[in-house]
Amino acid sequence: MFSDLGGLVIMMLRVIRSLPSQFKHLRLISDQMLAMGVNSLPLILLTSSFSGAVSAWQAAYQFKGYVPLRYLGTAVSKAVFIELAPVLTALVVAGRVGAAIAAELGTMRVTEQIDAMETLAIDPVGYLVTPRVISGLIMLPVLVIFADVVAIIGAMGVSVMLVDVEPETFWNGVKAFFLVSDITSGLIKAVAFGLAISFLGCFNGFNAAGGAEGVGKATMRAVVTSSVMILVSDFVIATFLFNV
Repeated sequence: MFSDLGGLVIMMLRVIRSLPSQFKHLRLISDQMLAMGVNSLPLILLTSSFSGAVSAWQAAYQFKGYVPLRYLGTAVSKAVFIELAPVLTALVVAGRVGAAIAAELGTMRVTEQIDAMETLAIDPVGYLVTPRVISGLIMLPVLVIFADVVAIIGAMGVSVMLVDVEPETFWNGVKAFFLVSDITSGLIKAVAFGLAISFLGCFNGFNAAGGAEGVGKATMRAVVTSSVMILVSDFVIATFLFNV
């Protein structure tokens, strides 16, 4: 555990030190933004639409006989903006992107491609890790914005078609208690989640060893540690952002 913590700190310091040189790697950053963001968008839209739909259905079931359905839009929008969209998007991206990063860098490690870069005086952290970390920091908030919109649309569709709530009633509920801080808090969480996914994927792939079996273990560790860190950081950030 202490070895891993020390390795994480050292890699983070190397990432920070390599930031000024990233202007030479803008093409690498754009390629990673395409892989992490644009290519993940169809899956994010699919999962977000159903998460919004099921949240509306479950909220209507829980409201029945207790809370007027005119507050359905309020409950769903609060849940989506603050919690559902950031966390579910991050978990989906961790499974898709975090695993891909760990597998790619792990394969490069066990086939000695990273060692060859060091022999050629190329900083592997600045060339391989930092562009992925920057891309994760940028693209996960963008994906969360798309997830917010699609989840609300999916929730409204279920509310109108299955719960018999008028579209105006649903939107009035969304607007009645809307706070900009709800959106910004979700985006702050997304930045932290993007850092965790990209950095832990790179760290586990960078330290893979033992051939194909080692690459598989590194990929598994990347997904597990990223998912756990998403949930832990979600609680920590929420305690600072929201006062009960």
